[in-house]
Amino acid sequence: MTHRELDREEPALRGRVALVTGVSRRGGIGYATARRLAALGADVFLHHFVPHDAEQEWGADDLGLVFAGVRERLVGDARLADVHADLALSEAPARVFDAAVAAFGHVDILVCNHALTGKDGPLGELDASMLDAHWAVDARSSILLVQEFLRRHDPARPGASITLMTSGQGLGPLPGEVAYAASKAALAGITVTLAEQLGDRGIRVNTVNPGPVDTGYLTDEMWEVVKPMFPFGRYGDPDDPARLIAWLSTDDARWITGQVLNTEGGFGRWRPRGGG
Repeated sequence: MTHRELDREEPALRGRVALVTGVSRRGGIGYATARRLAALGADVFLHHFVPHDAEQEWGADDLGLVFAGVRERLVGDARLADVHADLALSEAPARVFDAAVAAFGHVDILVCNHALTGKDGPLGELDASMLDAHWAVDARSSILLVQEFLRRHDPARPGASITLMTSGQGLGPLPGEVAYAASKAALAGITVTLAEQLGDRGIRVNTVNPGPVDTGYLTDEMWEVVKPMFPFGRYGDPDDPARLIAWLSTDDARWITGQVLNTEGGFGRWRPRGGG
């Protein structure tokens, strides 16, 4: 190890291009991740799909403010670009990569943060369209994005990293979210298979479970119910998983691949509601 590596004279991601999906609102994990990657020196390419947020109880955000928040974290002459795409469509992953490569020439870092919210249910209420919708957005599009990364990656470029997102469904139940849990479990389950193939090309692949994160849906009533399960006395915020994702994108994590990593702040699913 050289003194230069320890001194951090250069931003860790200077000269690299990061593609982050699902960045359409300032309260989300994707936004927090994009800001951290920008602060590390990367050029940042944002994918967004506002109609999804418009259907949710929190509503759509102002994309201009989203872009401004990421742009203010850019270092030096680093750049920002974006694309709108519905990742439920089978052709969308290739189109997203086409746009990113057109803007920056290559992609070094991929963070598949997007996911479908809602359109789900417990056993007894499911139909094939619910299962298909979550598979298409949460799992299929992520795998196709990884495939596009492989197709376009130049092995001579160092620091290639992919981060997928799962949801802790292997650690405890997600009541009423069978379709979502199934699609997110697929990503966790395929991580080591993808990492084995892409490792020969110098590409690392890891998956992050962000744990319970307040992205705008937590109410005071909900917090009172789950409060005893959090030893640090708070829910996760979007920057908590973003710290891990950003670190995984740097050379500090160069020896980590094929892993499913949990960042949950000690969340105890079976802790008695009265504490103790």
